[in-house]
Amino acid sequence: MLSLTRYCTSTITRNSTIRLLPIKNNLYTCTSKPILSNTALTFVKRNSLYLYKDLIKKGSAIALGFASKSVQKSDKVVGKWLLTCSGMVFVAVILGGVTRLTESGLSMVTWKLLGEKMPSTESQWQIEFERYKQFPEYKITNHDMTLEDFKRIWWMEYLHRMWGRLIGAVFIVPATYFWAKGMLKPGMKMRVAILGSLIGLQGLMGWYMVKSGLEDRFVEQSDVPRVSQYRLAAHLGMAFIIYNINAGNLKSKLKRFRMLVHSTKGLVFLTALSGAFVAGMDAGLIYNTFPKMANKWIPDDIFMVSPGWKNFTENPTTVQFDHRIMGITTLSLITCIGFISRKYKLPGNAKKAIVAVLCAGYLQVLLGISTLVHHVPLSLAASHQSGSLLVLSTMIWLCHELKYLKYVLK
Repeated sequence: MLSLTRYCTSTITRNSTIRLLPIKNNLYTCTSKPILSNTALTFVKRNSLYLYKDLIKKGSAIALGFASKSVQKSDKVVGKWLLTCSGMVFVAVILGGVTRLTESGLSMVTWKLLGEKMPSTESQWQIEFERYKQFPEYKITNHDMTLEDFKRIWWMEYLHRMWGRLIGAVFIVPATYFWAKGMLKPGMKMRVAILGSLIGLQGLMGWYMVKSGLEDRFVEQSDVPRVSQYRLAAHLGMAFIIYNINAGNLKSKLKRFRMLVHSTKGLVFLTALSGAFVAGMDAGLIYNTFPKMANKWIPDDIFMVSPGWKNFTENPTTVQFDHRIMGITTLSLITCIGFISRKYKLPGNAKKAIVAVLCAGYLQVLLGISTLVHHVPLSLAASHQSGSLLVLSTMIWLCHELKYLKYVLK
């Protein structure tokens, strides 16, 4: 019996799990030999069966290990892809801000899904310029513009549009491949589908916004042709949502501290939207003092539009006042997060994330004040708009780190 057990063990060691089956049969064929008692035979049967099951379990564990490594690799690839898309959306927001600040957004008066043909000859540029002359911005504001001036603003808008189309391509092509190869989990499939829809809608919203500035609703010589502040806010807000879904973790159970953090992130988003109304109405060009507005805490014309609710979206004074209040409130909440976090033993990089949030928040307010008091120079205004995404990015990072908060103690 001892030699038979040694034979089984050596065979199992040398060969694969599949080779164990003949060994198991050999154990049963040896039962006819009189030297083995029933008790000994039962012992051998049980031990061989246990060895067999153990090897099957180990084989399954090995297979599971290989599968886990494959899944982890897929998750990393998908994560890098989404991170790339987030970075591209970040750049798109910066380009959009510069396009708005240079008043280039109304230079292209047509829109095609796959992109407009770029003028390559002087005659083609002249045709494009003649199209632009038919719309209010040229007739009211830029009637003395030269062809060279037109080329500069046209290129800015063209770059912004083509970058948006590049984002769509970078998203759709890999998403189709990952979906076909089964590299996306069920939850991620839903997320990718939502992102794809939002990116498509964002392109349509961009053109819908531009169309509002091409309409014949600017009749007075004092009117300034511009896009609708509502559509501008919707366009910017959708970009922030796309960025948030790409970069953030939406699955999070809230506790008191985490609820404060998530609420602050929401207020960051709303403050950025109010900034879109400021940009859309050029509200940063009035009341260029801080903290007071024309030596008053509350200006006299804050409710001069009737009905009263329209002041919040159509009165430049009220729009700027609201943006100031929301910015200060957001900074106050960020400061509270910094103080309250000191009583928690936070996991991982959460402390670094809080420091990043504090730095980004105070830098953003400093940029906002500097932009206002210096009458909205291009460099500061573009930095201020980029700063809003920086603050949102740090808040997303902090929310991600705090998903483990339920396991730490005060």
